Amino acid sequence: MSRIEGHTPKGCAMGESGGGAKAWLTLTKPGVVVLLQITALCAVLSHDLLEASGFSEMDWNESIRTMAIVFVGGYLTAGGANAINMWYDRDIDPIMQRTSKRPIPKGTVSPNGALIFGIFISITGVVWFLEFANQVAAFWAAFSILFYVFIYTIWLKRTSVQNIVIGGLAGATPPVIGWATAVGDLRINLNSAHDFAVSIFDLGSLMPWYLLLLIFLWTPPHFWALALYRSEEYDSVGVPMMPGVKGTKRTLIEMKIYSILLLILAVFAPIALGGMDRNDTIYHVFGWTAIVVTLWYARTVFIIDPNEPRTEAGRIPTAARSFFVSMLYLALMFAIVVTASAGLQGSILGAILAATMIVRDEWNSRASSSKISA
Repeated sequence: MSRIEGHTPKGCAMGESGGGAKAWLTLTKPGVVVLLQITALCAVLSHDLLEASGFSEMDWNESIRTMAIVFVGGYLTAGGANAINMWYDRDIDPIMQRTSKRPIPKGTVSPNGALIFGIFISITGVVWFLEFANQVAAFWAAFSILFYVFIYTIWLKRTSVQNIVIGGLAGATPPVIGWATAVGDLRINLNSAHDFAVSIFDLGSLMPWYLLLLIFLWTPPHFWALALYRSEEYDSVGVPMMPGVKGTKRTLIEMKIYSILLLILAVFAPIALGGMDRNDTIYHVFGWTAIVVTLWYARTVFIIDPNEPRTEAGRIPTAARSFFVSMLYLALMFAIVVTASAGLQGSILGAILAATMIVRDEWNSRASSSKISA
């Protein structure tokens, strides 16, 4: 059997175009892609709020137009990369319970069809950015596709326990793409290597790179919290996960290191925002909010107990808790970046929002624990 035709479930006929629109949409991993685009849209809002110096002076029509461009182009490029990923993983997806119901294992989309579809919408997405955004946004969109497909999927995923670490860079690029689109007419300079590097990295602010680094450092502890009790399935198909290869103790050490790095990054949040010094009130409001939110998340990493009794679903309660909080943490960090971009009042609003969400989550968590104990 050729690699292109791939494996199919026994008794399931393959059709090039079977399964309807839903099957083709599923190839793009819509849930994941939408979350990625939200980070890009937050970058657009942050840029525009900083440019307008607050909510009142915002050109909302222009911002909405920019966000629409970013969302469509981002969905096409990220969705295309996901479809190609499913094509490549067609030999292991039928084996794992988590992926066995994807379109290719189910037989609703053929491997050839998925590959062609993924390549087509990926290229369409890059062309979209070239047409409606600029060359730099298109470059980073193309970079994310190539990095995800060739570096993560084909090279690292099945060969290195650092797969999720290095591969996480592809998922960290949406804020850079969104910011580059919001800047406007950016062009790539090919006169020299130095000019090229400057043209793709100099976006006029540290904030897009701060957001990229935030996602990059967040990805390993977020994913490994889940892998602590689900890595066996990956091990069975030859995908090395940190807990299965290096053990739980090593995984927890690295998770703690990443959470400390996130805390250090939070200290520099006001610097990334720019245009202020340590005497400004917003510097302290925004900075301390970022630090407190990160400490809240880091605590969940440090208290993970791999030896505690598992739930009926096989979960490690403290690891599952850390995984859930990690998602809320990232959402809060992006929210306070956007609100702080609007000025002091926005940063105060962000601090109140963060405090409210943390208190509410802690209250609900303790209430659930009390019911279980009772």
